[in-house]
Amino acid sequence: MTDVDLTQGAIISHVKRIAIPASVGMLFNTLFNVVDTYYAGKLSTDALAGMTISFPIFFIIIALSSGIGSGATALNAIALGEKNKKYFHSLSYNAVFFGLFLAVLIALASPLMVPFLFELSGATGLSKALGIQYTNVIFWGSIFFILNSVLNAMLNAQGDTKSYRNFLIIGFFMNLILDPLFIFGWFGLPQLGTIGVALATVIIQVFGTLYMLYRLNKSPTFELQAFKNAHFNLEVMFQLFKQGFPASLNMMTIALGVFVINFYVLKYAGSVTIAAYGAAMRVEQLILLPALGLNIATLTIVGQNFGAKNFERIFETKQKTLRIGIGMMVFGALLIYPLAPHIISLFNNDQAVIMAGTHYLRIEAFALPTYIILNILISALQGIKKPNFAIYIGIYRQIFIPITLFYFLGTVLDMGITGVWWGIVLNNWSATIIAYFYTKRVMKSLG
Repeated sequence: MTDVDLTQGAIISHVKRIAIPASVGMLFNTLFNVVDTYYAGKLSTDALAGMTISFPIFFIIIALSSGIGSGATALNAIALGEKNKKYFHSLSYNAVFFGLFLAVLIALASPLMVPFLFELSGATGLSKALGIQYTNVIFWGSIFFILNSVLNAMLNAQGDTKSYRNFLIIGFFMNLILDPLFIFGWFGLPQLGTIGVALATVIIQVFGTLYMLYRLNKSPTFELQAFKNAHFNLEVMFQLFKQGFPASLNMMTIALGVFVINFYVLKYAGSVTIAAYGAAMRVEQLILLPALGLNIATLTIVGQNFGAKNFERIFETKQKTLRIGIGMMVFGALLIYPLAPHIISLFNNDQAVIMAGTHYLRIEAFALPTYIILNILISALQGIKKPNFAIYIGIYRQIFIPITLFYFLGTVLDMGITGVWWGIVLNNWSATIIAYFYTKRVMKSLG
């Protein structure tokens, strides 16, 4: 247990050991998406717009897999903090079962769900058709996305973020080769366009599942025989659902939030700005990357110390990760403002797209610290088995306020697309203030 025990030792050392590999992995995951965006932009503006519109729909898979993964990470970390390896393996077994069940449901629902969601988004024409083609392939490969999140959860709970980092790095380089191979039909292969982008992604996820299984079997806590001896347990499944569902629903609200943003962007601006927003989101993700590993570090360290009832270490973890994250985001905001047009031009050389993307990024820079503050606070709450707040703040931040605020700023005050961008900033800061004081009150109740 000494290799995975986060209940002792310097917290900053644990944060670095967990957060840095996780952030590096997320960097390559984002670069993976940047490659997809780059090649979609080379295909056409319609292809780029279609994939941007598909993002909140694709996010359904991300939300479900991330919810199961973060829920399993929290419960497995708590089990390790309690030194209960039998429960660790029971959780792991049931998390795999749960993940497979959800993946089958997604694949069966996709033929009806995907076209309906694109209709609901207001997409039309070629961008709609290309987006549907891309999303259908992704939905059929959802089993591998979900399995990778579950397997990664078992490793994260032990403080191992290096394995997933390795997969994401390898996956990025695989994508550099597979994307153009399938998109443009190199070496005699058929030209698949946006379908090729999705096919490359699914193949890489299959590789990831095999690699993560290998790494899990080599980990210090996992025992294959103990996993085989575990069985389906309704109570364990309920605990996973109780812990993971709020995280999934919170992620779903993010998808709905992007859906709402896309709706208002189409209403006030059109497909060119949608394409610009898609490229700008990739840039924003890159800026957020150095701090996002702090979420996993917070969840894992807080979870193990909650299991061990080391409450002072929980408080210390929250405070230190917040300070580090805020500092990184302030630096990122100062960096993104002057460089915005140059970065957007890497994705698309259309001057209208560059101007629209720059306009968004220079306003969004004021909201950057809110993302990391919210993520760390929600991770800390999940680590102490208080996951439900994520649902409420997600509905507030992604649906309730945007629907009213974007309309008020964009239509009533006649700010148009600028009202949408400033609405995101105001909305995020209000949610961050609420989350901060709520978390502070809950933490005081621990003792």
